[in-house]
Amino acid sequence: MEAIKGQRQISEIATEYNVHPNQITTWKKQFLSNGAEVFGAKSDDNAQELENTQEELFKKIGQQQYEIDWLKKNLNRLESWRKEK
Repeated sequence: MEAIKGQRQISEIATEYNVHPNQITTWKKQFLSNGAEVFGAKSDDNAQELENTQEELFKKIGQQQYEIDWLKKNLNRLESWRKEK
């Protein structure tokens, strides 16, 4: 981030972090050319993942509600049948 901000020279940053100045320059170029894609894609992926999870949960809730209703209906039938005997 220091190299991107340009507040200090690359050689100063390299000396402080004990890396070659060329490495810092390479990292800076990579970040400037790919940074938006990395951060933008992640948020899109997270949104899609959340949407998929939500859809699955709604399906499960719907299935469980159907099963609960079916069990209630059949429980009432069973209770009626027991009373008749």
